[in-house]
Amino acid sequence: MVTTEECIKKTDEQLVFLTLKNQEYYLCLMKRYENKLLNYILKISNLNKEDAEDILQEVFIKVYQNLNDYDPNLKFSSWIYRITHNTTISIFRKKNVQPQSVSWDNEELINILESTYNVEKDTIRQLTYEQILSIINRLPLKYKEILILKFIENKDYKEISDILHKPLGTIATLINRAKKSLKQELFKEGIKL
Repeated sequence: MVTTEECIKKTDEQLVFLTLKNQEYYLCLMKRYENKLLNYILKISNLNKEDAEDILQEVFIKVYQNLNDYDPNLKFSSWIYRITHNTTISIFRKKNVQPQSVSWDNEELINILESTYNVEKDTIRQLTYEQILSIINRLPLKYKEILILKFIENKDYKEISDILHKPLGTIATLINRAKKSLKQELFKEGIKL
């Protein structure tokens, strides 16, 4: 039986290697990523928790089935986020539905605005949660996703590139466009940054 202490001391890459020899180590990876991936699924899909957990289970099955294909030259977190992203989007394509709104908490919304624009915290804090949520939910899905990855998940450009499977230049362009789009929506609300 693998202990929690053994898991904590290992890197993701070490756990992948160990899992390939002893499947009990996979539980370490699942525990490490369970909450992060569930929150990511909830944010990009706006599904209820039960449906998001179903997607997460599917993600963990896919990850386990494809561990032999993992490239240790990539960050494991980028690889597992890409599988999560693709699985979530695939489910929406199968249902022929696009997620229309995203679920956020107030601190996450404020973090996006503070990270995106050099503004006073007081200006941002004057906005209500509902106002910020409404503004972000008007953005196209590709901009919401990029904002989530950059400012909520704190992924760098390379990781976002690996997750979305897009070139670094495209990622930079998407982040820039997402910021401009967000600024336009804020301006429509009478908020000047």
